[in-house]
Amino acid sequence: MSALTAPAADPGTGTAVLHLTDVHTYYGAIHALRGIDLEVHRGEIVTLIGANGAGKTTTLKTISGLLHPRVGTVAFNGRDISHVAPHQLVELGIGQAPEGRRIFSRLTVFENLLMGGFTRSKAENVEQVEHVYQLFPRLRERAGQKGGTLSGGEQQMLAIGRALMTRPSVLLLDEPSLGLAPILVQQIFQIIGEINASGMTILLVEQNALQALSIAHRGYVLQTGQVVLAGSSQELRENEMVRQAYLGES
Repeated sequence: MSALTAPAADPGTGTAVLHLTDVHTYYGAIHALRGIDLEVHRGEIVTLIGANGAGKTTTLKTISGLLHPRVGTVAFNGRDISHVAPHQLVELGIGQAPEGRRIFSRLTVFENLLMGGFTRSKAENVEQVEHVYQLFPRLRERAGQKGGTLSGGEQQMLAIGRALMTRPSVLLLDEPSLGLAPILVQQIFQIIGEINASGMTILLVEQNALQALSIAHRGYVLQTGQVVLAGSSQELRENEMVRQAYLGES
C-alpha cells in the first residue's frame, strides 16, 4: 500500500471502530483479498474505490460476516469479529445496505422497514420508522406500496432505511448510486452526508469515485484485492493515478 500521507484527522473520537489487519479472504480457491489493512474511525465516511473485481464488495462481506477471512483479523470496537455470524454482527451494531438493494419485493415499504428492525423492540421500531421517514419523506408517501413497484431511487432509499432500522453504529453502503439517474445520485449522496452528520460512521463502496470522494473524509484504492493507495479524499482527488483511472481526467 502506498500511503499518500498520514490519515486525515478523525472527526470523531479518534477511535478505530473498524480495523482490518492483513485480511486474506477466499472464494473457494480464489484468493480475493490479499492482505487488506484499513481503519474506519468513529464519525468518518471512508470510501473504497476501485474497478469491478478489485475486492470492494468482498471487503464489505468480510466485515459483515458473510465471508470469513482465512488469514488476518477484522476488529469492531476492539473485538475480533473475524468469525462471528452475520446476525450477531447486526446485533453488535453493523448495518449494511447491499449492492442491488435486495429489498423484499412482495412486502410493503413499512413491512420492509420492520424486517430491518428485527433485533429491536416494537417501541424502538415505531420510533426508528419515524426517523427513516424524516430522512426519506418519499418512503412515508409509499409506506403501503409493495417494494417491487418502487422506482430504483426509492428502492435504494428503502435499502438504506432498512439498514438504519437496527440503529447501527457503523453503516456499510455498497454501490448506493448503481443504476440511478444523476439527479437521484445527488439526492442519495446528500442524504448519506446528512446521516453521517448525525454521528453515523459510514464505510462506502462506490463506483462513482468522484461522488464518493466528494463526501468522504478518507479513502482507500483497491486493485486486485490489495490496497494500493490511501489518504484523505482531497489527496486522492489530486493523485494523478486516481484522476486518470477513476475520475476520468487526463
